[in-house]
Amino acid sequence: MTGLALTQVVKLNVNADLAQLLPEDYESVRALNRLKDTVGAESTVDVAIRSPSFDANKAFAEAIIPKALALRQGDGTPVFTRVDYRRDVSFIERNALYFATNEELDRLESFLRQKSREVRAANDPLRVDLLRPETDSSRRAQEESLSRLRGDLESLNLGEYLASPDSTTLAIRLYPSGSQADLGYVEDTYLAMDSLVIAMQAGRFHPEMVVTNAGRLLRQSVEVRAITEDVSRSFGAGVFAVLLTVALYFLYKTTQTRTGGRFVLRVLLSEILRTPVTALLLATPLLMALSWAGAVAAITFGTLNLMTSTLGLVLFGLGIDYGIHFYARYTEERKAGRDAADAAEETFASTGQAVAVSAMTTASALFVLMIADFRGFSEFGLIGGIGIIFALVAMLIVLPALLSLAERFRILDLRIQGEASTYEPDRRFPFSRTILGVCLAIVAVALLLLPRVRFEYDFSKLSPTYPEYDERAEAVAPVFSGSSRSNPAYILVDEADDVRRVTEALSDLAGRDSLILAVESLQERLPTQPQGIGAKLESLRELRTVLDDPFLAADTTGQVARLRRAASATQGIPLDSVPDFLTRPFTSKTGEIGNFVVVFPSGSLSDGLRSLRFAELVGEVRTEEGKTFYAASTQLVAADMLRLMQEESPRMVGITFLLVFLFVWLTFRSLKWSLVAMAPLAVGILWMLGTMVISGVTLTFYNLVVLPTVLGIGNDGGVHIAHRYREEGKGSIRRVLRSTGEHVTMGALTNLIGFGGLLLSSHPGLRSIGLLAVVGIGATMAATLVFFPALLQVLEDLRWLEPRRRRRRYELPEFKVRRPTFKLRWRPGGQPEAE
Repeated sequence: MTGLALTQVVKLNVNADLAQLLPEDYESVRALNRLKDTVGAESTVDVAIRSPSFDANKAFAEAIIPKALALRQGDGTPVFTRVDYRRDVSFIERNALYFATNEELDRLESFLRQKSREVRAANDPLRVDLLRPETDSSRRAQEESLSRLRGDLESLNLGEYLASPDSTTLAIRLYPSGSQADLGYVEDTYLAMDSLVIAMQAGRFHPEMVVTNAGRLLRQSVEVRAITEDVSRSFGAGVFAVLLTVALYFLYKTTQTRTGGRFVLRVLLSEILRTPVTALLLATPLLMALSWAGAVAAITFGTLNLMTSTLGLVLFGLGIDYGIHFYARYTEERKAGRDAADAAEETFASTGQAVAVSAMTTASALFVLMIADFRGFSEFGLIGGIGIIFALVAMLIVLPALLSLAERFRILDLRIQGEASTYEPDRRFPFSRTILGVCLAIVAVALLLLPRVRFEYDFSKLSPTYPEYDERAEAVAPVFSGSSRSNPAYILVDEADDVRRVTEALSDLAGRDSLILAVESLQERLPTQPQGIGAKLESLRELRTVLDDPFLAADTTGQVARLRRAASATQGIPLDSVPDFLTRPFTSKTGEIGNFVVVFPSGSLSDGLRSLRFAELVGEVRTEEGKTFYAASTQLVAADMLRLMQEESPRMVGITFLLVFLFVWLTFRSLKWSLVAMAPLAVGILWMLGTMVISGVTLTFYNLVVLPTVLGIGNDGGVHIAHRYREEGKGSIRRVLRSTGEHVTMGALTNLIGFGGLLLSSHPGLRSIGLLAVVGIGATMAATLVFFPALLQVLEDLRWLEPRRRRRRYELPEFKVRRPTFKLRWRPGGQPEAE
């Protein structure tokens, strides 16, 4: 089974696309997929050419462009479909304002009329600086209008080349033919471009020339590779730490038992040599279970997402918990003198039941996530739940078989040697009332802090930084970082008439909400109907009239003259005479002019609350005719994902808690004992939330998946200790802590180490998963080992608990003693004499 599973596991890789975490039937996902099918990849390959000489930069660009366009994939398909390099600036100078929207023309006309009034008032017609208004506080409205005007002019791309303001950096923008999700294509593309740049020998064009291949297309490849390395590194370090901890624990237990608490060098050395055997016995079935779970993931989903990529390490930390409990109880039984068969039977009947309940509880907590629409939850729940069940099966079937073989071939000797004594007299748990009071006081503080638990909405704090990508991105930053328009949303429509209707609806929204910066469509910039052409020419005529004002005409800066040339069009411009770079933002990947509207947000959408509000504004657009259209953007998908997680998380936690309680009740068949066993879980969760507030740990859309998992894991300790306490009887709390308590501690530590391995990740989202899990598991462990024994002792003193008491294995057996027989013999004249 493991061999077959590994053939599927090797096919797994990580898909870092957050859009894959939502169901395909969501409107935002449908719209985004339609956009990709229509427009193509949103990412490009940007080549930054930097040197003090602009002419050298241009010569290199003109030499590399034909060679880049000649690159082919393995099947002969061109690597790039087109290039953006040089623009017909003379056409722009003559007709730039013909491509301005009606809103932009109205804003420009109002601005010029205001300037004309100011010049008249100042009676200074000799110099008018249109782009430098006065900064008096009374001009704030004018400055805001000017800022929007500058953004409008930027959107027209008036430059001849894609160059930095100082002309030292020239950029080439190449449009890929493949998908950004195809990591092999992305890596091959950058490898080919890097090789091409090296072959071009940039030093021949200028000694100081530096050429860098950058672009957004590279980011996903770098991100997936970094996450894969993170997970592999964390898994290796976590597995090593878990096995080392477990091996040292059993080394301590075995050595202490065989020497009666006195470490003898000979025994210690002997056990150290056997320690790797213990680690191997526990790791082998668990690694088998992980391979089975990985095969299920490969067959079911094909890839791992950002959240399920952590499951290997998490399942190892969780699964070995069951092995610790089984192995520890089995060794106790063997050292008590039982043979292998009896020891296994006793372990199955006692610890095996508690292990099975714990595993089923944790698995159920994970399976609950499957009902979520958010695929980060549902896939995590399915793979994690199946992995837990596989781990339980492996630990209850494969581990006993390995133990039997190891003892049969004398690889492991678990029989008691030396002076062993597991007997401990009944003793009270000390200071129980004081400890319980302090714990309850901490619970009260946690309840007061509960409203201050914070959710992190700032996506930028969860976005990783990749030096390899950032260094390349810095090379093209001087060319592209000046634009104020980013993260646009696209609305695709079927008919050209709908473009106008959607534009009007969105423009109305933009007038009422400043979060919408601009609304654009090609049909508005380049009208094709006679009515639209006439309206555009009339607007230009009125603008020329304003520009002919003698007070503005006297401008010596040349700005008015440039605007007059840009507004010189007196007849409509046909579509086929428009340069490609102007129509490209509105062109499909097949070369056709698309019917869609572009909406630009004002400022960054890294704040999740702004992203949610932008999605509410433009995610679903209704026209006056009653038609509904949906916007497409990765930011809108992220907003949907955030909203969905916030809606589903409370429901998942509530259902998980009910399932945990159901399993506990099925175990104890007593409402009283079920409430007692779950008490440490409830207290631990409250302590976790209080600790989060004090330490500044926040909930994120990554670590929300941990909450149901912590419920399943945190319940294990209470179930094990309550089960053993009922088994041992009244007065056994200290003894239970010395045996089952140690096993619970080790299980919790392995879980902590398993999740703690994620703290080594460079991805902030993955680190947040590990951090919340460590806080949650640590809090529930503390509640189990401190609060719970004190609670049991107080309830025992109050005679509220009546655990069953069975004969313990260390008590002397009952012996049958023959009753004495008396014979009375009478002697003549004397007293009777007993014989």
